[in-house]
Amino acid sequence: MAVLGLSAEEEKVYRHFLREPDSDPATVPERLELERPVVDEAVQRLCGIGLLRTDARPGMLSPADPETAVARLTELRLRALYREIQLITQSRHLLDALRAETGVPLPTPRGIEQLSDWTQVRSRIDDLAFFARHDILSVEPRLEIPPEQLAHTRELNIRSLRRGVRLRHVVVRACLEDPATVEYLGELVSRGARVRVADRLAEHILIYDRHAALVPIDPWDTDRGALLAHSSGLVGNLVTLFEKIWDEAESLSVLLREPEITEAPLSEAGRRVLTLMCTAAKDESAARDLGVSVRTYRRYVADVMQRLGAASRAQAALLARERGWI
Repeated sequence: MAVLGLSAEEEKVYRHFLREPDSDPATVPERLELERPVVDEAVQRLCGIGLLRTDARPGMLSPADPETAVARLTELRLRALYREIQLITQSRHLLDALRAETGVPLPTPRGIEQLSDWTQVRSRIDDLAFFARHDILSVEPRLEIPPEQLAHTRELNIRSLRRGVRLRHVVVRACLEDPATVEYLGELVSRGARVRVADRLAEHILIYDRHAALVPIDPWDTDRGALLAHSSGLVGNLVTLFEKIWDEAESLSVLLREPEITEAPLSEAGRRVLTLMCTAAKDESAARDLGVSVRTYRRYVADVMQRLGAASRAQAALLARERGWI
């Protein structure tokens, strides 16, 4: 369990209480052949992170369920990794100062690129968004995005959605008090993006195709620049952190009291109509492929669009891709 942040002694103590949940804590040092101060420190930390808790019986301790324990440790580890990434970004200012003092170039860590200001960040975002082909994952902790940045982000995201790129976006609940942000989020959802809301966010993450990730030096002020990570290990950790945040967030559609589609996926016939909608040049040729009249085919198309909640065929294609129907 060291990879999840537990010391060898802490793991021994936790495993002991899993094996013997009714054992007296006072006997643990002798049972595990550990010094009492070491056990006391391990018990204190395990209680602090929720892996051990005070039992109803005086002086006794109960272990958390292993599934709960691993989930908790994973969350703590991921957030620690994010803080480490933030420290790396802050250390770049020290490296720049040292470079100025000595005149000796100091390399950026492999797989990480330093972007010094918003102009550079914007340029790289433009490139990454243009070449994205599969998905864009983002976490936005700010309550209000500067108008210039919001307009730029809106244009890039809508362009990506039109190409069929899947977009998942998490925002903080308090941002829904800003009318411009609500309008922007509503437009994203209407074009096929999936948006969720979290009560609190400290992370600011932008991930493209799970191959490149942007982390700002200051989550609240993107003008200070960012780090662009290409390292597969680092990006993979950020993807895992995003998925954790995503799973704990609430759908924007629920908050806005808009109905979400919860129906089962399309039938085989419905999938065929959907595929023809996306590939056939004309309704006449699609109808011939199905062996029905053009009028009947258009009725099928209307039914599929209604199930998806789409206002156009293009939007229907985006929503279908988002749901994995095609």
